[in-house]
Amino acid sequence: MLIAQPLTAETFAPFGRVIAAPEKPGRAFLGQLIENRRDSAALDFSLTHTAASTLPFEAKLMERHPVSSQAFLALDVARFLVIVAPTEGGPDMSRAQAFIGSAGQALVYAPATWHHGMVALDRPGRFAIIMWCAEDGRNDEFHTLAQPVMVAG
Repeated sequence: MLIAQPLTAETFAPFGRVIAAPEKPGRAFLGQLIENRRDSAALDFSLTHTAASTLPFEAKLMERHPVSSQAFLALDVARFLVIVAPTEGGPDMSRAQAFIGSAGQALVYAPATWHHGMVALDRPGRFAIIMWCAEDGRNDEFHTLAQPVMVAG
């Protein structure tokens, strides 16, 4: 069983970046964080509305984006669960980590980072998603876990 820790820039660093909204008036330019490794890709911007889930949570499917970063911006959410794993062929769930994020945080998965789809906790959540996409079939890879992983808070 994984125990979810608070989502911080330091603890999430092996998997990507955590960004907090600026505390003072002004604008933070972060476009360079959305990496692209294909000339044929175009920037994709989408919105998602996720149903509410609770802890403990059972993870059954991991995904990754082998040639692009993927950014999630929490638009309207109480808390959200992040599950990531290093790569050993597929996701190495023996070294997986889980984090709990909150409103005002955004995260950018580094290219090829195995992660679970976004999970809203406590109430439904809305997120903005930014990543590079192309019609070459390399946008997403999915891996069904042979053994589901339980995550507690």
